[in-house]
Order: sequence, then C-alpha cells, then structure tokens
Amino acid sequence: MSCYHRIQSKVCKSNIRSKPMASEVLTSHLRQRGKPAWTSYFVQYKHVYNDQLALSHFNWQVDGVNYHILRTGCYPLIKYHCTRRTYQMLDTENKIFTLLKAMNLGIPTLAYGLISLPLIQFYEQVPTSDGFVKIFFLNKEDNNALY
Repeated sequence: MSCYHRIQSKVCKSNIRSKPMASEVLTSHLRQRGKPAWTSYFVQYKHVYNDQLALSHFNWQVDGVNYHILRTGCYPLIKYHCTRRTYQMLDTENKIFTLLKAMNLGIPTLAYGLISLPLIQFYEQVPTSDGFVKIFFLNKEDNNALY
C-alpha cells in the first residue's frame, strides 16, 4: 500500500518515527559522556530496537576504546553497565549469564525492572540518527568517577 493510500487513515510510514538500535544508543551515550571509566543506565524497550538480544557480557568498541558491557533485559527496561577495560574473550561468561537468566525464567530480571521503575531519579537525552532517546539512572553519575 502506498503512502498516498495511507494518508486517509493518517498512518503514512513517512510520519512514523523509527526506533534506533540499542547499540547506537550505547555508543552515543559513551561518546556523549566523553568515554567515561564506567557508566550504568537503563533504556526503555519501547524506545529502541533490541539488536543486542542474547548478549549479556560482551566487549564494545567506541572510537578505539574498549568496554566490557554487562547487559540484561529487565522488562520494561534494558539495563547496561559499562566499564572501560582491555579486550578479553567474554564468550564463556556471556553464555553462563545467558544460561542463568534462562534457568531462572527471567523472573529475577523482571523483578529488577519493575522495582527499578520507581527508584529512577535522573535521565539524559542521547542523540541518535532517529532523534533523541531518554536513558535513565538510579543515581546521578559523576563523569570523572573511576568507580
């Protein structure tokens, strides 16, 4: 169906905002913060395309700087904990963390997400190719903190 035909129902694809990939939000946040020693944030599932599904512990490169990422889906949020570290093979850890989450049927991560919602106190807007995405923090982060 063409955009012209959808105009009558006001659902023209050109007017629908697409979601950025979660990986783009991750990279953009680390750049926006000046590649910090660490950061920890949440992003809502409904605001990103979850292109890092099944990745729990992995390396992530941003402009030549390596980060170890601990990531978990804690519906309705995705939690990221990022630490600047040298590259290491994390395949085994990733498989173990993913297996543990599957064995627990995701119940602890769901509880973490639901409990975190009322505790979130801070947020930032992160620029992406699809517009700004709001990310959330439990605590105000010091950009220069090492821990």
